[in-house]
Amino acid sequence: MNSLIIAGLLLVLLGLSYQTGWSKGRGLATTAGSLNVHSRPQYHAARVAIWTLVPALVILVLWGLLGSNLTRGYLVSQIPADILLGLDQAGLDATIQRIGALASGYGVAGDVQPFEQSAADALRSFQTITFLAVIAAAAGLAILALLYARSRISPRLRARNHVERLVTAGLMLCSAIAILTTVGIMLSLVFEAIRFFSFISPVEFFFGTVWNPTFSSTGNNANYGQYGLLPLLTGTLWVATISSLVAVPIGLMTAIYLSQYAPSRVRAIVKPLIEILAGIPTIVYGFFALVTVGPFLKAMGASVGLSISATSALTAGLVMGIMIIPFISSLSDDILNQVPRAMRDGSYGLGATQSETIRQVLLPAALPGIVGAFLLAVSRAIGETMIVVLAAGNSPVLRGTPLEPISTITVSIVNQLTGDTDFTGPQSLVAFALGLTLFVMTLLLNIVALYIVRRFREQYE
Repeated sequence: MNSLIIAGLLLVLLGLSYQTGWSKGRGLATTAGSLNVHSRPQYHAARVAIWTLVPALVILVLWGLLGSNLTRGYLVSQIPADILLGLDQAGLDATIQRIGALASGYGVAGDVQPFEQSAADALRSFQTITFLAVIAAAAGLAILALLYARSRISPRLRARNHVERLVTAGLMLCSAIAILTTVGIMLSLVFEAIRFFSFISPVEFFFGTVWNPTFSSTGNNANYGQYGLLPLLTGTLWVATISSLVAVPIGLMTAIYLSQYAPSRVRAIVKPLIEILAGIPTIVYGFFALVTVGPFLKAMGASVGLSISATSALTAGLVMGIMIIPFISSLSDDILNQVPRAMRDGSYGLGATQSETIRQVLLPAALPGIVGAFLLAVSRAIGETMIVVLAAGNSPVLRGTPLEPISTITVSIVNQLTGDTDFTGPQSLVAFALGLTLFVMTLLLNIVALYIVRRFREQYE
């Protein structure tokens, strides 16, 4: 309820401030003449709206940061001193949680003490008063800012410049957040991986052929188990390779057919049906692989004298390849349609057939986007977890064939972080080393894709 009130307040302030700035901006254009006014009315309206919303948002953000501590301090003051002295930190937290539950209207286990009910009533009143005070402060400060911003509107006010600078700053902030998020993820993985390598040698991790972590509380290194990465890396590469061999040709050929050969009516039906594959939950694909594809492959192998396990890298790779077909087909289709029509007409004018035009003109022109689609699909395959959990067999053994059960890096991360984890031993810290390995693999894929794109783009240009 409080969130709806805050959202409603911000929407009312936004509409009121924008309309106020728009009206005065239009009035300036009428009285002073449009040639004598620096900025259009919408820029004046946007400037007033920004001036109005920023103070309100500052008040709300400050309360969001400080409100919980103030509320906790007030609640502690409502607990009698004699009871408060007899509580340790855990007991105090439990008491505060009970009082908060009573104030929210939820029941609590056991008998309610009189001081708990009294503190809950006081807390309810305190929350109501502080919420109304924050809303009033935000609305009042926003109205003052609105009046000030409106009073500054004049024919020569550079409202457009102000708004565009603010929008530029906002775009830069969004870009910085994206970059800093990536850097933060990388640093967290690196620091925790360094802690892991203080227990396990990097040589043993990157070149070991046995994966057998042992959950032991003793300090003896021999009880840590074995953390060889090669079985997991091999399984990951098997699954990613098989899925790519399935998805890339099918997805690319589908895109070529839909963009160059299919009638508009067929395209309108087929493309949405293919894109539905991307919306199916991965757990459904996992069940499909486990119940249908795995037994089918096993029966097919038995019919030709080939031993294929129902849960194997082949099963997981085939189903994952089906899952990522839309990533390649939809993106490649959109990219092929963006190639200028004049390039195709020029090829036809030189006597090239449609297939020659596709091979020698469309595909080279669309290669950067197609490589991007392929990269997205492969990254999706490398990072997939649920299908591999159900269909690959969860067997972290170094295999030379995809016909047997395997395990992947993502599955092992899930296994190591399942249950209680304190991140003090290699059993849980290994998840960060595995995550860092996936990060580096994806980075190398990006580097290779960028090299291919630049090389072929230069040749084509």
